[in-house]
Amino acid sequence: MNWLTNFVRPKIQNLVRPREVPDNLWDKCPQCGHMIFHRDLVKTLSVCPHCAFHMRLAVKERLDMLFDGAVWQRIELTKAPLDPLKFRDSKRYTDRLKESQVKTGEQDGIVVAHGRIGGVSAVVAAFNFAFMGGSMGVAVGDGIVAAAELAILQDAALIVIPASGGARMQEGILSLMQMARTTVAVDKVKEKRLPYLVLLTDPTTGGVSASFAMLGDIHIAEPGAIIGFAGARVIESTIREKLPEGFQRAEYLLEHGMVDMVVHRQHLAETIGRLLKLLRHRGPAGQLLALAVDTPDDFDADLAPS
Repeated sequence: MNWLTNFVRPKIQNLVRPREVPDNLWDKCPQCGHMIFHRDLVKTLSVCPHCAFHMRLAVKERLDMLFDGAVWQRIELTKAPLDPLKFRDSKRYTDRLKESQVKTGEQDGIVVAHGRIGGVSAVVAAFNFAFMGGSMGVAVGDGIVAAAELAILQDAALIVIPASGGARMQEGILSLMQMARTTVAVDKVKEKRLPYLVLLTDPTTGGVSASFAMLGDIHIAEPGAIIGFAGARVIESTIREKLPEGFQRAEYLLEHGMVDMVVHRQHLAETIGRLLKLLRHRGPAGQLLALAVDTPDDFDADLAPS
């Protein structure tokens, strides 16, 4: 046995052999192009530490961020018809659904959960953009309706977090009908005088922005989020004019009164919790103080000549 060949050489080869590095250790910021270590990105809630660009955040991470102590419970949603129109383009609609279900581990593009935010009971309906672009079909409409009904049942605030390209074309007119369904559901929450907040994330467009997403009592947006109906290129080609800089961005909508506030992701939970406390507070805004009132006798005594 040659110990140089069988022992020393393998040891040296292990030291100098290039090691395989996982592909998911680094992420590139779409805004500034900086490479960010994945652990640093988790700490910043998917916000670029160099330029503060807000990347898309997974649904479960967003719910953990908002609910107190990351404690929340999701509800089981009813299963909608898989392919009501038997739709097919380059692929069958059923195949697209199965691909998205395997990719995301979810049945459709919305998650409904309830818990406490800032100590106040809240029901949150959060869109999953990774599931077919967060498009709104019958299942998503069912989720919004279920969230509204749960908020009424629990006497809780309703918060919707859209991240969607709009209605799901594979469900045709049925997807457009969800605009009316979700609007009615939101109106029922308002009739019970319960708070309805909308957290607008990137992107909020199409039939989603044309229905429940712009009916909130308060609209909060993440920095840089695209919010609108049609895309900027479609609008420019239609009106044949150059749109203003930053058109359809959260900051532009804030300046023009379409959004109430733009809040950094790190401060969202605190801000929403504070708003819910203000909206659900049933007592006086501050401590009541008894004011001393002069009696008629005291008044006359003050006027009497000395």
